[in-house]
Amino acid sequence: MAIGSKEKYTAEQKRKAEHIEESYEAKGVSQEKAEQIAWATVNKQSGGGERSGSGTTTPETEKEAARKDSAENAAETRQAKAEPNALEFQSISALRSKARKKRISGRSTMNKVELIMAIRQAR
Repeated sequence: MAIGSKEKYTAEQKRKAEHIEESYEAKGVSQEKAEQIAWATVNKQSGGGERSGSGTTTPETEKEAARKDSAENAAETRQAKAEPNALEFQSISALRSKARKKRISGRSTMNKVELIMAIRQAR
């Protein structure tokens, strides 16, 4: 079994991990590796065990919103990379130049991700 107790997980999370594990084993992945992948997937999708001691200070609605935002950002990135002139493939200096043309303030202190988001919002 993977490191750590699985007592804090709900029955649904345990079933999901078991299903994922079986799927990977059917693909020829070792039982140990399949179990690791399964629990990592469950943790990523649900934020870990939902009982006491595991993220109880963060409301479930806030966790859901964060996961949704993360998924939306990932989708935007995939779409942008499909475009030939995607902002993600441009240098920081090129992005700062675009930001200057759009008169975005604070551009000199922004990192690449912040510049990309600011340029997209300014469109």
